[in-house]
Amino acid sequence: MRGFLASSIGVTCAAALALPLTPPALAATARPVPAAEAARPAPHAGTPATTPAARRAAEPSAAGSTQSLPLQPLTRDRATPSAPATEQGLSRRAVRHFSLVGVVWDDPDAELHGRVQVRTRTAGTGTWSGWQDVETHNADHAADRDTPERTSGRVRGATAPLWVGDSDGVELRVRSESDDSAADSTGHASGTRNLPAAPPLPSGLRLELVDPGEDDDASSGDEEEPRAAGGANAGTPALTETSAVAEASAANADLAPLGATEIAALNRAESEQEYLALNPGALTERQLRAKPYVGPRPGIVTRRGWGANEGLRESGFRYTKKVKAAFVHHTASGNNYSCSQVPSLIRSIYRYHVKSMGWRDIGYNFLIDKCGKIYEGRAGGVAKPVLGAHTLGFNSNSMGIAVLGSYGATKPSNSAVKAVARLTAWKLGLYRVNPKGKTTLKSAGSNLHRKGKKVRLNVISGHRDGFKTECPGRKLYGKLGSARSKAARYQGR
Repeated sequence: MRGFLASSIGVTCAAALALPLTPPALAATARPVPAAEAARPAPHAGTPATTPAARRAAEPSAAGSTQSLPLQPLTRDRATPSAPATEQGLSRRAVRHFSLVGVVWDDPDAELHGRVQVRTRTAGTGTWSGWQDVETHNADHAADRDTPERTSGRVRGATAPLWVGDSDGVELRVRSESDDSAADSTGHASGTRNLPAAPPLPSGLRLELVDPGEDDDASSGDEEEPRAAGGANAGTPALTETSAVAEASAANADLAPLGATEIAALNRAESEQEYLALNPGALTERQLRAKPYVGPRPGIVTRRGWGANEGLRESGFRYTKKVKAAFVHHTASGNNYSCSQVPSLIRSIYRYHVKSMGWRDIGYNFLIDKCGKIYEGRAGGVAKPVLGAHTLGFNSNSMGIAVLGSYGATKPSNSAVKAVARLTAWKLGLYRVNPKGKTTLKSAGSNLHRKGKKVRLNVISGHRDGFKTECPGRKLYGKLGSARSKAARYQGR
């Protein structure tokens, strides 16, 4: 695949001149809210500032922003008042508009043993939701240890994000619980066992409230300065906003016109011709004579299509050698979204990954919604082996596909499963990989496979195959066999 890894580099400068600064769906962003601004009174529910224009006038910093609120102790042990609180949170309060929540803490290696619950107030109606659980086990979605992304000094521990829709009020409680007490609360009789004390909560707990901005907010809010590769002091100049947009678009220049909001679908014959065009000089005579098992390229919404603010991410791209496996995930962000809200949902996850968790870009290579639409994730080119941050220990030589939603108890839609099959049939086909086959990956270290171990895996695996986790949820994991078979058929096998 070397032929097309560098093929778009030469067009980046030209692309910067050819592309307008702001994509059609680009959500404007604001810098982290200053303390004085954070103290400004928030709007009350039911106030008339509910249209995008009215919100911009009433809350000029709210479009594409993150409110980061430190948690406060809710209870203390009276016998040892100086001991760390085992329950923290925030009392019910009005805040500026947001649509996604998550909790972060200082140490990315620390785990939050306990329960995180949130209530939110729907903007415009003043209706409060019931308590909703936030998925706490999220450390398994991360860059591999000892990589520049992981060791940047910016990375924080975090829960999974939860999509709550347009809201303007919040209440939060975080309660420490031992694993045994959590199990006891789900069915064991109490009063007959001495349960261990609850572990301390991680330090530096903060509630992150993410507003993705409106699709027509492109001209409002403050501009983000693109981060230099490796951090602010790495010596690499940051891209301008114009060149950051151009850079992301140019990475797909072999597949779509510069500035395209969607990469069009191809039939199988066209996809086989594309396969040959993307590999000039890289195929052996035997490979050129062999039938290419490449599935038809599906339509893919680009980052420009879902409104990525390219100024948020770190400049430049990181690649691995090839794509030998696809790890399927769920985002654990809940199922209460409509397909028309997906661009906002992805912008929110992107902002949460970068601004709240400290990653260089969104972690997943692709995202799929419940309607079966496929979206470009981490920047660098959808046909290229972009190094992601999705499966701790197995990010190299793989790609991460996240189905938006939570699929522990809910079945994924047939459209979403079909999209997984269509995407893997095409992308794995570019690397001459059989979706129904097995592959071997070298672990970079996880709680399931030690560092350096060579692990035999299904080519299409669930996240739980590389890391001890519930992801991608029992219901979605149970559909992977069907996805493998469908993908192989799409490849003509």
